[in-house]
Amino acid sequence: MTLVLSRCDVARLLTLDECIGAVEAAFRLHGERRIAPPGILGTHVAGGGFHIKTAILPLARDYFAAKVNGNFPANGQRFGLPTIQGVVFLADGRNGEPLAVMDSIEITVLRTGAATAVAAKHLAHVNSRVATVCGCGNQGRIQLRALSRVLRLEKAFAWDLDVSRVRALADELSAELGIEMESTEDLARAVPMSDVCVTCTPSHAPFLLREQLRPGAFVAAVGSDSPDKQELDPSILSSGTVVVDVLDQCATIGELHHALEAGLMTREGVHAELGEIVAGRKSGRRSNDETIVFDSTGTALQDAAAAVLVYEKAIRDGIGFLMT
Repeated sequence: MTLVLSRCDVARLLTLDECIGAVEAAFRLHGERRIAPPGILGTHVAGGGFHIKTAILPLARDYFAAKVNGNFPANGQRFGLPTIQGVVFLADGRNGEPLAVMDSIEITVLRTGAATAVAAKHLAHVNSRVATVCGCGNQGRIQLRALSRVLRLEKAFAWDLDVSRVRALADELSAELGIEMESTEDLARAVPMSDVCVTCTPSHAPFLLREQLRPGAFVAAVGSDSPDKQELDPSILSSGTVVVDVLDQCATIGELHHALEAGLMTREGVHAELGEIVAGRKSGRRSNDETIVFDSTGTALQDAAAAVLVYEKAIRDGIGFLMT
């Protein structure tokens, strides 16, 4: 029998703290080469596109996960729908038995923030106190919540082309996280004051510039998940230390892709995959002045880690309905 879980079911079962732990464990397995390289297939259509991401995760038993997501940035304005929608299919990796089908929205949002938290834990300066978040939708909220789990933030700047979204995020998270929130329309002022900068927008042109970053900054580039998206000036990568979630994926759809195309970097210039650092096979931050970029394109191993967590809790708590 296959368990079916709605978005509400997943939201009840998946917490950010648990997701961070599960995602870090999955990256460690990847760094130890105990996970086959995750797969990805993309199809672009007018106004958006679809991604299929797959992975095998060896835990108490082998789990196979496949996530099918649609990404349509204009959905909110045109249809009143979320930008990203989809499902995760979970199966027994030993025999193919279908275990669960679940809504992917909460999984995608939380596992993306969780990856940033894991990267910041290992790569950001330990005394990071100020962050800038570029993009104030649901992902911007999760990014700031996730950072607050691993860093002792005191202040955060919020930036978005939609000023109303900036104010809403600042009002919501200031009290929740107990930090000073400042809305800004001027990245040239906010970024040089920030130890951490997260970009999570659907931008197709770079807006974060190398000269804006302070020495020792940690940058999490989250928005670029297809070849036509770009948030960072490629020279940020070529002049800093680059850590990727999955090298092959970032080289084709991430910020790294643009640095490679511009001839500013080679694949050999990438310092490490995040899993290698989590597993202790590569070094993390090596100096206080080292500028580090985490190219986060989003991987199936994150989806699998979150989906397994949801599935096992659902079985334990009797949530969802079984389909024969």
